[in-house]
Amino acid sequence: MTSVLSYRPSTSGTTGSANTVLNRQTSLSSFPSTRTPSNPSIRNGTSTIPRLPHRESVSSSQTSSTPSSTKQTPKRNGVTRPARKLRSQYPADTTEKHVEYILVASFHVDRGPIMEHQYPGAISGDENMLAELMLPDQVHNRKEDWTIFFLHKDTSEEEEATEGDGAEKEAATEDDAEGADGEQSITDVDSDANTAEAGGEEEEEDAEGGEGPPLIYVLNLVNTKHDASAKRGAVVKAMAICTRHPFLHIYKPLLLLALEEYFKSPFPETLEHLYNAVNSMDLSLMPRLSMLERHILLASDTKDLFVEKFDHMIQQRLAEEAKHDAISSPDSPSKPSPSKSLPSKSSPDLVGHRPRYIVPRDTHEFESKVVYNQIPVPIKVPTGISPETVGDFSLIRLIQTFSAPHTSTPQPFALHPHLTPSGAYTHPIIVLVNALLTQKRVIFLGHNRPSGEVAEAVLAACALASGGVLRGFTRHAFPYTDLTKIDDLLNVPGFIAGVTNPTFANHPEWWDLLCDVPTGRMKISSRIENAGITDGLVYFQQQNPLYAPNANGVGSTASALASNGDPTGDTAFIEDTVRSISSRHGESAIRSKWRDYIIKFTRIAAAFEESVYGASALYIGASEADAGAHGVRGHGYVWPDDGTKARELGANVWRIEGWRNTRSYYVFIQDLAAMWERRPIRSLDLAHQHDRLRSLKLSHDESAAIYLALSASVKTYDEVCQLLCVTPESNAGLFYISLGLFHPGARVRVATVELLERMMGHEVGRHFWAQLGRFAKLAFFRAKREIMKSSESGNSPVENMAGLGLDARSPLKIYILSPGNKEERLYSWMKWSAMLSFQSDGSGWHLEAREIRSAAR
Repeated sequence: MTSVLSYRPSTSGTTGSANTVLNRQTSLSSFPSTRTPSNPSIRNGTSTIPRLPHRESVSSSQTSSTPSSTKQTPKRNGVTRPARKLRSQYPADTTEKHVEYILVASFHVDRGPIMEHQYPGAISGDENMLAELMLPDQVHNRKEDWTIFFLHKDTSEEEEATEGDGAEKEAATEDDAEGADGEQSITDVDSDANTAEAGGEEEEEDAEGGEGPPLIYVLNLVNTKHDASAKRGAVVKAMAICTRHPFLHIYKPLLLLALEEYFKSPFPETLEHLYNAVNSMDLSLMPRLSMLERHILLASDTKDLFVEKFDHMIQQRLAEEAKHDAISSPDSPSKPSPSKSLPSKSSPDLVGHRPRYIVPRDTHEFESKVVYNQIPVPIKVPTGISPETVGDFSLIRLIQTFSAPHTSTPQPFALHPHLTPSGAYTHPIIVLVNALLTQKRVIFLGHNRPSGEVAEAVLAACALASGGVLRGFTRHAFPYTDLTKIDDLLNVPGFIAGVTNPTFANHPEWWDLLCDVPTGRMKISSRIENAGITDGLVYFQQQNPLYAPNANGVGSTASALASNGDPTGDTAFIEDTVRSISSRHGESAIRSKWRDYIIKFTRIAAAFEESVYGASALYIGASEADAGAHGVRGHGYVWPDDGTKARELGANVWRIEGWRNTRSYYVFIQDLAAMWERRPIRSLDLAHQHDRLRSLKLSHDESAAIYLALSASVKTYDEVCQLLCVTPESNAGLFYISLGLFHPGARVRVATVELLERMMGHEVGRHFWAQLGRFAKLAFFRAKREIMKSSESGNSPVENMAGLGLDARSPLKIYILSPGNKEERLYSWMKWSAMLSFQSDGSGWHLEAREIRSAAR
């Protein structure tokens, strides 16, 4: 497997070092390199999964000034992670910078947009192009405007630089190894224990690389100062920060201060102060989370999730400082142990000049600060970032912008099989998502609107179609561009661009879908390419003629009648999303809904490929899951019956076939292959088995097999994390697993108790246990008491145990007519019901739960 390593220059504040860096820099452009294939699946016969660079933190003395009580996690019996040295997501000892370049552009009356200063050195590429992007159209009519754009590196030069860098790194590694023989670092004791974990994280980082060299994200601020002494009565200047961090919105307050300072002092020293300030930001106490841990964090609103990791990072820092002090001054008195030195909310600073290390109040964000011009600016950095998430955008604002006009006065779309699966009145947001999934050319037009508004809409649309699952959108997105770059734009297949020039609306040959931000309307181009007939569509029509869609992509009459006119379920989903927005559920809840929507789409696509082609590249390990290693078999999405499956596949066949030839499809296959290699449980499809518990009416034996398989396979820390990824809070959490406590089989109840005990002892699972309902917890403790009583009496837990785990104090009344006879009644409590029977077989009385089901279904 080839790996494309990006070169991140080690810049400093001196001009000499900057000139040295320029000798090795590659060319930067706002458009992807023409050498980069549009289909990233194959390059030179091997899959290219580039490596993400380590991002860094320079200073180790700056810490969060926000007070927060440090939480000590008690020790629990259950699943605990092996004691390892945690690694920082942005280590303090790396040479890479948070911000690589700072640019300043201005509008010259005679020459137009020009570049004034670049720090720490001149950025390679077209300076005029950068200046034009930094000064958007009609900016003189606004006092302030924000712009975001991306810079791409030339892959041909990148590959040449990689070979030289690889040789240098090998030589440096050998030198370090020779020097380490005579002197041992204070952290070398932990290195052997961390080798496996570090290697796994390196592989994970490689696998999440992307489709090419990492992008450079540019956050730009434009200010217009009205001055009567200036030509045309105003001075327009723009300042931009170039960074590898996708969370570039954290630099907004610093740009505001720096640009205001630059108007007063327009010299390179002003840029140098900003450059040094932002690169002194300390993020070294932010722990590196695994792929599974990031998925859990992003799907949860719990504020103290993974707080143990932050606490562990602080303990490691204190231990390292104590060892360093002991080595530097061996005659000094010993310092307190790290466990006793951890500050509380009201505790004073640590020993002498030591800063205070404080656990964040919300672990979704790491709190730090940047001191600029003696002003401490608080910074909140996202701990976990999902793919295709760039900047600070709002899905709620995007959905509301295009939903309100459609709700009040709906207008029909021109029919297209890929875009309008529900007919001419398909919801605009669904049309937008389908356009992105099938790699159509999408333009957001914001005439007389700030360029930052269309840029935010582009970034939100990329995240909407990605769902935190798919990739390949932001690399071909242009949050802001202008008319002068239309030729380059048209060379990019499936672009997503933001513009403010109304000329774009008059050229339907330039786009496939036009999204007018001011009016909230969308328009499908009259020049859009027709969807061709594919083999998959033909095969599906032959297999399921009753549910095959027509040439316009609309579902068949049978599908429409069976699903009340909504064969795809998109209408119901959008209505539920709009209700959540009206109920103020928040941005995270809406993102979770769209993540579930995209995951469902990919699973349906995998089922479609298996149904039509016999196998699917979207599901790796189908043979392992179907082997029945734990007594259960099956994989993929779950439908209640074959008719429902055929109907839903038929409604999605056009957009599935359209998606199968896109960048995001091929990159997703690469991601699935990488995730499969790091998946702790491979012999069991946890999502499939959980869906069976959630949506199917199973027999006692079928449900018992699932509970026993889960208990047998989920034991280690990573295995519990994998299970929690398929049971997020938005999907009822551990509720359906807790139903095993009500199973008539005592062995199943014992297995469920053991599984839930592992959750309680897991640093993440304990939060899911805390959110479980009181009814399930009551059943857990009753089953636990029965197990203990059975073990004390020497009997097997299978004997003399009530079917629901109920004891004599249960609020349940059973009427017995006479021995040998039985009376059955339906016992209902909350939304669960069970058919109970109480009978005598001559040796004792037995309570049976013959059927457990949800009363809500």
